Amino acid sequence: MTINDRAPVLSALRGWLDAAGLDGLIVPRTDAHQSEVTAPRDDCLRYLSGFSGSAGLVLVLKDRALIFVDGRYQVQVREEVDLSFFEVHHLHDDPLDGWLKDHARSGWRVGIDTMLVAGSLYDRLAGGCTAAGAELVALDADPFDTIWRARPARPLGAIRAMSPQTAGETAASKRARIAADIRQRGADVLVETLPDNIAWLLNVRGSDVPMNPVPHSFLLLDAENRLEWFVDRRKLGNDLDAYELEGVALSPPERFLERLAEVAAGKAAMIDADFAPSAVQARIYAAGGRLVPQTSPITLAKALKTQAELQGYRDCHLEDGIAVTDFLAWLSLEIPARQASAGSLTELQAEAQLLAFRQERPGFLEPSFRTISAAGANAAMCHYAASEETDAPIGTAAPYLVDSGGQYGNGTTDLTRTVMLGTPTAEMTVAYTAVLKGFVSLMSARFPAGTQGHQLDAFARRPLWEVGLDYDHGTGHSVGHNLLVHEYPHRFDRKPNLHAFEPGNIMTVEPGYYKQGAFGMRIENQVEVVADGVGFCRFASLTLAPIDLAMADLDALTPPEVAFLDGYHAVVRASLLEQVRPQTRAFLLSQTRPVAEQQEARSSIGPASGGSA
Repeated sequence: MTINDRAPVLSALRGWLDAAGLDGLIVPRTDAHQSEVTAPRDDCLRYLSGFSGSAGLVLVLKDRALIFVDGRYQVQVREEVDLSFFEVHHLHDDPLDGWLKDHARSGWRVGIDTMLVAGSLYDRLAGGCTAAGAELVALDADPFDTIWRARPARPLGAIRAMSPQTAGETAASKRARIAADIRQRGADVLVETLPDNIAWLLNVRGSDVPMNPVPHSFLLLDAENRLEWFVDRRKLGNDLDAYELEGVALSPPERFLERLAEVAAGKAAMIDADFAPSAVQARIYAAGGRLVPQTSPITLAKALKTQAELQGYRDCHLEDGIAVTDFLAWLSLEIPARQASAGSLTELQAEAQLLAFRQERPGFLEPSFRTISAAGANAAMCHYAASEETDAPIGTAAPYLVDSGGQYGNGTTDLTRTVMLGTPTAEMTVAYTAVLKGFVSLMSARFPAGTQGHQLDAFARRPLWEVGLDYDHGTGHSVGHNLLVHEYPHRFDRKPNLHAFEPGNIMTVEPGYYKQGAFGMRIENQVEVVADGVGFCRFASLTLAPIDLAMADLDALTPPEVAFLDGYHAVVRASLLEQVRPQTRAFLLSQTRPVAEQQEARSSIGPASGGSA
């Protein structure tokens, strides 16, 4: 569908609104599980607007339409959405609930599917409508079932078992722990709607959505350790012996809300209000139950990795580091070779080659997300994905950014490297040096146990602030164990995140800088939180891949920064040198040389040199 095809979709939706007696419709960019990546059937916002990002809301009115996206997508949305149809707003700085409060008309009836919006967001949206004299109306029908003629079917991805040896704990043990936590928190039943939490609890993995190995399902677990799993039985196959399902009642997903009303009647139901659909809250209230709104105990337990999971992360990062370093070495030779023959290497070709290198590694299953293979101005879009229409050649005039990861049987990886194969401009050098300094600052931080992500976020931003720069995304996120690459609850961000770090948490560290229409740059490592003396923690890098210093002002690095980079590169070199392809070794040795040697090599060539030292 092209950008101009949205007119008939909007027209059809407005016809549906008229028939339903509504003045507007809110369309979230999510599904009933608040998934960051949805199945094609649930990607209604993209069908409606053309926007392919992972976070957003659309408000369609009779005479206008508004799309709200966060800072990662302010550039991308303007390239994907027809701005003659949609007004762009910031999801957080200019949120929809505030817009409704200021602009909704008295008497408006604005519809929303309450299975697609979390209770906390629903309350804000309803508050915005009420303040303006409007009404937020829960839909009893899905408009896209009517207007989306070729709507895809619900996914039926096969479910596989994860062994307790790989997980580090049996499903029965996990259930007992969580049930005890439910009792301790004064609740009778836990209502779980997050597929990755359910997959972790039951030691299963799914395939409903590529690169997101979780099965779409719902779950009820009570304080007496009785569990009912609402999942399509066809995903499990005929032989259930491989799964740890003793004592688990299986029911179809269509019965979830009905059973919830029965189970929650007169009971205290624990929900995570930031993720559980508003329809869940409404059903509990209607049944005479009461809410215990808390972060799911499964979310908190899942964030503290077992020793088996931690070893899996370390092992798969070694394999991933081999693949990524082979790719970076190949890239450093392939681009000049093609240019010498008047050819070019494109973003999609590079993405395919990185995948090919990963597919050679033991335990690799699939990417952990769509690779961001971004050259030049495309790298200014934080979550860019190359397509046939946008596939740009990778040149030497601007940086090339690759943000990529893998799903392995024993873990999940996520890293970003930015490389410069030509001469950087002074502006690029200033920005990249600040990004590098911010990266090193947070990577080398030592902090008290119990520190929270927002308390550390400024470590990565300060070097950028000092030169008048910043970035409009978080500085890092949790990563699942052969689960979702973006995992809750921990984040580095300017916004408060009240979940304390402790040894066994897994995070990314990823500051960046993006100049619209010109270039983008980011450096990202995945890390493990480890103890560092009594009462303190630090980050131990899991990622093993050289960091390109071609754009950095090496003279601006402080002795501690140099020591960190030299130490990290020494570990990368020792870990990978005998594992990578023979033709990669010279590249690896060059990229991991001590900073002093790179300074010396650069000065001997002269200040005009900007290629890889």
